[in-house]
Amino acid sequence: MNQPGATRPRRKRAYTLRGVATPFRILVVEDEPVIRELVRSLLSESDCQVEAAANGVEGLKLARTQSFDLILLDVVLPQMDGITVCRMLKADPATAKVPLHMLTAKAKKSDVEAAERAGADGYIHKPFRGAELLDLVTQLKAKRPGG
Repeated sequence: MNQPGATRPRRKRAYTLRGVATPFRILVVEDEPVIRELVRSLLSESDCQVEAAANGVEGLKLARTQSFDLILLDVVLPQMDGITVCRMLKADPATAKVPLHMLTAKAKKSDVEAAERAGADGYIHKPFRGAELLDLVTQLKAKRPGG
């Protein structure tokens, strides 16, 4: 079948993940190690891939260099506060559409309003219930294409 001098057509390699569910990726930006690990543990059990950052600068860097389906962000953080991080992520077209929920003990009306003005999509008060986080993830998974 091969004629002398004829070249075989090259097959294109398929790198798509058609039919394979990609993990639901969550970024948790929390400076308290116990809370950070609690959230990571809870969400990892619900078929999520969780990355964590311990300060605002690290969280901003991760959010800009990796793709996430949800960002959970504390307000009070070292190096850069969560409201500033939220504002910067929502102003960046590459991250603006990623659901971002504040996860914080700051529960005054003015705190919630500041988060809303910065572009936060939701506000979860500490102490939080595990079911509250799991419900949020379930809702967002259902909205994902193919989810």
